[in-house]
Amino acid sequence: MSSPTHTSLSLASIRTLEQDRFADRLGSLVEHSPWVARRAWSRGPFATRQALFDALAAEIRGAGDEEQLALLRVHPELAGQEARAGSMTTDSQSEQGRLGLLRLDAPTVRRIEDLNRRYRERFGFPFIAALRLHASLDSVLTDVEQRLTHDDVTERRTALEQVCEVMRGRLERTVTDDPTPHPSPDTPPTLAGSPS
Repeated sequence: MSSPTHTSLSLASIRTLEQDRFADRLGSLVEHSPWVARRAWSRGPFATRQALFDALAAEIRGAGDEEQLALLRVHPELAGQEARAGSMTTDSQSEQGRLGLLRLDAPTVRRIEDLNRRYRERFGFPFIAALRLHASLDSVLTDVEQRLTHDDVTERRTALEQVCEVMRGRLERTVTDDPTPHPSPDTPPTLAGSPS
């Protein structure tokens, strides 16, 4: 099982990393796809955490069809085989555990297994959702049902955006933004319209 580093990293420290170290530290932001961080490194330096997110998301959105499909296929199913085997990444365990997906009653397990099967048969990859954006398991299951009505192009795009939202949540837990600089008490404020 992959165990990402949860030590908080400052954005300033991220800017100092060589490509290999950058990929090592941020590769787990996207499930089993460290290539996203490796490629995003060349878009630095990153002025803000949002800029870092945008660089990572651009690599996902700009990847070829086969790479995108491979990226989607390495994600675990909701309460699926990886969850039962205990082989999900630490991040995925935490994200699914928050909504109780790791301790379900038998009828709910059967419902999720049916949804997982229908979704995978329809689209060729597992259902992916940024679970932090859902308040309850019922909300997630309603989302699966609704997304099963999508055409292939719409759902591929939706799934990739959900990957980006999962990544955003992991990034917020991993990287601290630079503090907003405050003017020195010895420096008089600059008035609007005055020369600087």
